[in-house]
Amino acid sequence: MTTPLERALALQAMHVPGDPLILPNAWDVASARVVLASGARAIATTSAGVAWLLGHRDGNELNRDVALDTVRRIASSVSVPVTADIEGGYGETPDEVARTIASCIDAGASGVNLEDSLRPTAEQERRIEAARSAADQAGIPLFINARIDTHRLGDIGDDRWFDETVTRAAAYARAGASGIFVLGALRADTIERLTDATTLPLNVAFGPGTLTISELARAGASRISAGSSIAEAAYSLAQQWATAMLETPDAAPPSPPTLGWAALNQLIRD
Repeated sequence: MTTPLERALALQAMHVPGDPLILPNAWDVASARVVLASGARAIATTSAGVAWLLGHRDGNELNRDVALDTVRRIASSVSVPVTADIEGGYGETPDEVARTIASCIDAGASGVNLEDSLRPTAEQERRIEAARSAADQAGIPLFINARIDTHRLGDIGDDRWFDETVTRAAAYARAGASGIFVLGALRADTIERLTDATTLPLNVAFGPGTLTISELARAGASRISAGSSIAEAAYSLAQQWATAMLETPDAAPPSPPTLGWAALNQLIRD
C-alpha cells in the first residue's frame, strides 16, 4: 500500500459484514503507533481526542487547518490507511466541505467520518455529494463514513429511531456515502435489522456498555470503532495518578506501565 489510491482501495475492502474492520481510535502520532503495533489494519482518528490534545472542546470547535495538521502527522507516521474524523466537515456550506475533503486527501487520509448532527436530510445529502465530488476530482475512492446522529433522539432501537436512521442511510447512500456509522450501545437484533434494511456497510461503536467485538461482528457489523473511549481512558489514568500523588500521601507507586519509556521510544523510532 504505497500510493494514496492503493490505500483507499485497501480501506474499502476491509469493510466486511461479520468480519469487521476494528479501529481503536488514535489522536496523535504516539497513540497511532501504539495502535499500529497492536495489529491494526488501519488507523482512525477521534475528533474528541484531537480536540483535547490541542486544547479545545470536542464539537466542531477546531478549524480545518488545525485539525488536518494532526491527520497529516499521523498519516505520515504509519504505513496503513488512515480514516479521519472530520466532525461536520469544518464548513457551513457544501463547497467548504468539499475543500475540507480535498485537504484531507492531501493530508494522506483514505477515508473520513462525516457527521450529520441531525441536519435536515436533504442538506446533509448535498454535503455528502460535495464530499464525493471532491474525492472523485482527486481520483481517490475515499471511504465516506456517514455518521447518523439519531442517538440524539433517544430510545435507540425503537420504531421512530429505526425509521429515521434507515431513511437517512438511504439518502446518504444515494449521495455517495461509502458506509454509515450509528452510535449507541446497540443490541444485536438492532444491528441485524439495520444491516438488512440498508445497502451500506455498518459501523458501530465499541466501549462501555456495548456488546463484545465478537457479538457485534456476529450481528453483521462491517466496522467497529472505539470513538473517544481510549482517549478518555488515557486522560482518566492521568487523573488517577495525579489525584493519588496530590491527595494521598501514603499512596504506593503503581505497577510499572505495560508500555514504558523504552518501549514507547522504540515505537516512535521504528
